[in-house]
Amino acid sequence: MSNSPDPSPAAAPWVSAVLLAAGLSTRMGERNKLLLPFRGSTFIEHTVNVLLASRLDEVVVVLGHEAGRVRPCLERSEMRRPLTVVVHPGYGEGMGSSLKAGLRRTAPQADAIMVCLTDLPLLEPGDIDRVIDAFGQATMNGGGQDILVPFHRGQRGNPVLFSARYREEVLATRGPIAGCRGIVQRYPEAVLAVEMDNDHILRDIDTPEDYRALVKLSPAGSSP
Repeated sequence: MSNSPDPSPAAAPWVSAVLLAAGLSTRMGERNKLLLPFRGSTFIEHTVNVLLASRLDEVVVVLGHEAGRVRPCLERSEMRRPLTVVVHPGYGEGMGSSLKAGLRRTAPQADAIMVCLTDLPLLEPGDIDRVIDAFGQATMNGGGQDILVPFHRGQRGNPVLFSARYREEVLATRGPIAGCRGIVQRYPEAVLAVEMDNDHILRDIDTPEDYRALVKLSPAGSSP
């Protein structure tokens, strides 16, 4: 794994995002994490709007747990670009299963797939674009590094982006190393560490304590 140079926006790969929003979020207790208030909307709305404001070409949202409650949030008027929404009945099988459900709906012309999570509410469009730019530059350089993992000060975060050439392999993989973790482990020579300017990629919200700390940090429109 090697560090990336400063990304350049010169290349413009076609990138699909798969947003995993199907899980039970059991560590949050009785509340559905996707529906928590944040900055005047909900976690799921905020995350989707960030993705749509970036240079991603497509956003596929995978729902599962309480999909009937979550899906109306994806129909708000401020979401000005279309989404592909997948309701995955097998979400209980784990994140790898949900990722596959989303991958099957990504556009065939995609150059890369970005796997996004809903528990990183501080992510901004510029953070997404930085990873996309790094992929474009790495592709131009021809070094064979086409699995991108963001880091900040030595800590690994999300979202991970990988070349669409791995799509069929991810779909075919089963067991404990399915999904992004599997291709990162199988192809360490293809992994490029993208150094980020901030810690947004690390600030995941999993518990009520995490959420209360987030509200104190960014109180506008949030309520515990």
